[in-house]
Amino acid sequence: MPDSIEVGAIQASAIEATNEFVVKFANVNGSGSASANELFARSILRMGVPVSPRNIFPSNIQGLPTWYEVRVSEKGYLGRRGGTDMLVAMNPQTWKQDVAELSPGGYLFYDSTRPMPDSMFREDVNVIGVPLTAITNATYTDARQRQLFKNIIYIGALSILLDIDPAVIEQLFGEQFKGKEALIGANKKALKLGRDWASEHLDPALCKLKVKASDKVGERIFMEGNAAAALGCVYGGATVCAWYPITPSSSLAEAFQSFCQRYRRDKETGDGKYAIVQAEDELASIGIVIGAGWNGARAFTSTSGPGISLMTEFIGLAYFAEVPAVLINVQRGGPSTGMPTRTQQADLLSCAYASNGDTKHPLLFPEDPKECFDLAADALDLADRLQTPVFVMSDLDIGMNQRLCAPLEWDDARVYDRGKVMTAAELEAGKDFGRYLDVDGDGIPYRTLPGTHEKRGAYFTRGTTKDRYARYSEEGPVYVDNMERLEKKWETAKTLVPQPIRREAAEATKYGVLYFGSTSPAMDEALDLLNDKGEHVDALRLRAFPFPESVRNFILEHEVVFVVEQNRDAQMRSMLVNELEIDRARMVAICHYDGTPVTGRFIARAIGAHLEQFKVVSFERAAS
Repeated sequence: MPDSIEVGAIQASAIEATNEFVVKFANVNGSGSASANELFARSILRMGVPVSPRNIFPSNIQGLPTWYEVRVSEKGYLGRRGGTDMLVAMNPQTWKQDVAELSPGGYLFYDSTRPMPDSMFREDVNVIGVPLTAITNATYTDARQRQLFKNIIYIGALSILLDIDPAVIEQLFGEQFKGKEALIGANKKALKLGRDWASEHLDPALCKLKVKASDKVGERIFMEGNAAAALGCVYGGATVCAWYPITPSSSLAEAFQSFCQRYRRDKETGDGKYAIVQAEDELASIGIVIGAGWNGARAFTSTSGPGISLMTEFIGLAYFAEVPAVLINVQRGGPSTGMPTRTQQADLLSCAYASNGDTKHPLLFPEDPKECFDLAADALDLADRLQTPVFVMSDLDIGMNQRLCAPLEWDDARVYDRGKVMTAAELEAGKDFGRYLDVDGDGIPYRTLPGTHEKRGAYFTRGTTKDRYARYSEEGPVYVDNMERLEKKWETAKTLVPQPIRREAAEATKYGVLYFGSTSPAMDEALDLLNDKGEHVDALRLRAFPFPESVRNFILEHEVVFVVEQNRDAQMRSMLVNELEIDRARMVAICHYDGTPVTGRFIARAIGAHLEQFKVVSFERAAS
């Protein structure tokens, strides 16, 4: 190795932490760094320490900057924290901005093969240089190997600095490359190169961020929301998936196909008992889903905001013709094509009221992969029960990132809720069948499946405007009768959707906060931060739209209610005002929408600032 290689080191006051810190990797997309960075996160997880990684990637194949942020938190905080304690700077293109984000006293880990001027560093951070390129070039001649194994070499060096057990990393190699001994050996070699160099040239005390084996992970599992939702669809009885590729939902349909190939096969013949169609566009995909639902199959599509925009005409058809369908919307930044690889919760209004006219659709809000699994299955039941489109409102943060969550559970005795489906025996017995006739007072009519009876149960539809017996009608009173029944069904839906979950403050308070979906882990931390400052706020996690009566009661119990959401226009607050007829003034919007997951610090600061203002106003009123 050339003598000219320099390892820079600028000493500063150092952040000291064990099992509570954030490491951010700055890489180039397409360099093979993603698998290495995930290996880093999984190795800490295997040591029993909770981690929450987030991949921040561009909407191109390769060449542009990408980041991978790993929060290590023995306390169990899984939301994005904000701030960086250690930066692994592998991309010269973003060096300046990456270094600027590093917390004072943090650690800058970089490739020191080429000397860099002191002006490129900060005096208030600790610099750790490792000549990664030189080590790689001295060992490998193949260009692709040099690119890939450099990532493993820096994982090896980091394992020395952070006290990560190398046996755990090697175990992960064995699992990842099972049956490919050559790859296992090659990765072990690269890991050893990094560890050996760091052991020889770096003082482990230089870095005061350490990983210590713990038992805080427990029985929790580590998986992506998209994979969990796909598995929920399998267990929930879905046999048809029609989709069109779109970031960040494509992996959901792909996962469903993979699971079906394993679990949806005839035991005797091996034939697949499913249909997965990659349609020519989003409109075609929802059309296939509606057709399948009308025929009695459980069907779904996975998409994102732009896909929903294209589907709205058919969504309205399913609503008014009362055909079950499930749409899993993995939300991304908008409007239009927006930010395809960034996260938001900005499709609430477009989904809740999709299509023209007076339409309302149930929305379910999962908070993690476990609920992606549960609510995907529940949505299929709910769609059949209500005979209507049902949306599962995931987002990129949940869908495409590995998350710790409770183990997935399924009751094998569970029976699918197919809703009101009239049988051949009932038809043969002469039971009155009106396709849009409410016989139970819940607004939900009976339906028949094609081919149920050779003579009865069929109906002809000229259009979607009809009377109780599906006869075409444009008479005003007939239309009103049908629309009022649909509103009654909406009221029934309030009792069927998942109910909200309440978290009481440590002390009685006149303040409350509403939140939902992927905001949940950040909110858990925010509530603790507020409590530590003596600020007490009751919390209610929304899990569905339409809003159950308990949501209205929660709002009315408090003088001020904060509504935390990841969009610009406070869409959830607008829905609460419109649907519950609540005074807008008593609900304060806390909005975050830059495309990154909201942090607990952001929420706590925003709520805390409002609480301080309320205290000042109260004093002025008292003085007057």
